[in-house]
Amino acid sequence: MSQNQPKQMNFGRGPRMAGPAEKAKNQKTTIYRVWQYVKQQKIGLYFSIFFVIASTFLSLAGPYLIGHIVDEYIMKKDIAGTVRLGIVLAVIYTVASIFTWLQTYVMIHVALKTIRTLRLELFKKLQTLTLRFFDQRALGDLMSRVTNDIDNLNTALAQSVTQIVSSILTVIGVSIAMFSLSWQLAIVTLIIIPLIVFTTKQIVKRSSKNYAARQRDLGKLNGYIEEMITGAEVVTLFGKEQQTIETFHKQNENLRNSAQRAEITSGLLGPINNFMNNLGLAIVIGTGAFLSVKGIVSVGVIAAFVTYTRQFFRPLNQLSNLLNTFQSAIAGAERVFEILDEPSEVADKKHAIDCQSLKGEVTFQHVSFSYLPEKPVLQNINFHAKAGDTIALVGPTGSGKTTIINLLTRFYDVDAGEILIDGQNIEDYKMATIRQRVGVVLQDTYLFSGTIRENIRFGKLDATDAEVEEAAKIANAHNFIKYLPAQYDTPVQAGGANLSQGQRQLLAIARAILENSDILILDEATSSVDTQTEVDIQKGLQHLMQGRTSFVIAHRLKTIENADQILVIQQGEIVEQGNHQQLMQKQGIYSNLQQNLLLERVE
Repeated sequence: MSQNQPKQMNFGRGPRMAGPAEKAKNQKTTIYRVWQYVKQQKIGLYFSIFFVIASTFLSLAGPYLIGHIVDEYIMKKDIAGTVRLGIVLAVIYTVASIFTWLQTYVMIHVALKTIRTLRLELFKKLQTLTLRFFDQRALGDLMSRVTNDIDNLNTALAQSVTQIVSSILTVIGVSIAMFSLSWQLAIVTLIIIPLIVFTTKQIVKRSSKNYAARQRDLGKLNGYIEEMITGAEVVTLFGKEQQTIETFHKQNENLRNSAQRAEITSGLLGPINNFMNNLGLAIVIGTGAFLSVKGIVSVGVIAAFVTYTRQFFRPLNQLSNLLNTFQSAIAGAERVFEILDEPSEVADKKHAIDCQSLKGEVTFQHVSFSYLPEKPVLQNINFHAKAGDTIALVGPTGSGKTTIINLLTRFYDVDAGEILIDGQNIEDYKMATIRQRVGVVLQDTYLFSGTIRENIRFGKLDATDAEVEEAAKIANAHNFIKYLPAQYDTPVQAGGANLSQGQRQLLAIARAILENSDILILDEATSSVDTQTEVDIQKGLQHLMQGRTSFVIAHRLKTIENADQILVIQQGEIVEQGNHQQLMQKQGIYSNLQQNLLLERVE
């Protein structure tokens, strides 16, 4: 590949950036989209709303009863009546508390089911995105969206829907009750509302941006942590521990600053609202005392109003605090929907072809490609591989070899020209056909957590134990597996960390043999191993390549001398083409590579 191409990570993976630039957000649209997921849990919502209405009604009945007790029993010193209605009041508040608990219980289930659906859709979406998408984003940032951002949304949903309904009903109910008792005191109570609304709006306006910045910085920090843990060995080898600590400190400090701004700004709501609530209560008591002296209202009405005033301002405070939770949740939800809205660049056509097998004839016709606009990586690539041929790709690092493989596996689509498999454009096949019929053995083999048997079976999940072991024997992997403590049931750490590079390669070959693909790709499959392991790998590859069209990338030219066709690639172009004997006779680039290799061996 050329210098313009992204650095290869794993299989054609480019550099991972800290995350996409923050875009302008539409909170109303995000809330609407979240609601589309929430309303799928209709039964739970209905029950939750019923409990909200019931608890709100009972809570509203309490203050009215208190006023009645004061005027009709306490002022008249009727102890029996006071006790009797006091018991009724206790029952009302007890039942209201039970309904409040039930609404929370049901809403938690609704929220968790909603989040389960959303998280599943997000994970499914990640499986459909191309390498181009992952090349441009830090994995830690993506993980933050799947975990932290969705968890923030879960917290908001579990607390918000019932609180919103409860708060609205409470405000309406309390307003009606207050006006029915004393329109003068009701008006005095409502005077404070415009001030509360104005203050809340100003604070939320500022905290919204800060919450979005906090989520962005959290994603960046997670991405850096993931990168440093993955590259811990390289960090240690180059002694860059202090540098990584300093970089982490800077990013951690950025997160602290943005989180502090968000929390401090939103934290103003509580104290300010409490001050205004107490101010409103003082005004109501003072006005009520004046009206009571004038004989306009009774002491019981004032007592009821004191309780109603607290009930009136409490939902306003809840809504204000809920907006704080919403800011964090909406910022996270926007980041989740950003992924869900990401187009799948490589996708099936409407009438894509589904084949159970391929002959393996491959043709590149005038293929050009670039990872970045106006920075070509491949230019006018032309070659034809007959079914069963072995095609070797040779050239310096960054010449474009792996990019050709990326296009053949449809990790990317061509910018110009076309790739034909069995005479049919590769884009006419279903993606499942390409994935199943084109097998790959990478230079850096990745193994998953599980057993050796499960990792070999990964390419063919319905394979029997006998088929798994037969594939391992053909790949020469059985020779080391039989000496492991649990043999094929030996646990494998994530990435195969408890196995050597050569052992991982042999398992990858066994996995490819079991998959039984029609076209095979070997990307530096024998690099970074000792001589004996290379011999074992070569034996496994010989079995694997029999009867299959094979594309081989190798720096060790000895491994490709028997290839049917060798493509020498430089700066994204095929500069030489032919078999070993033909290219040696040309005395060109390939011949020079061979001579340099011989000199290295002599030295």
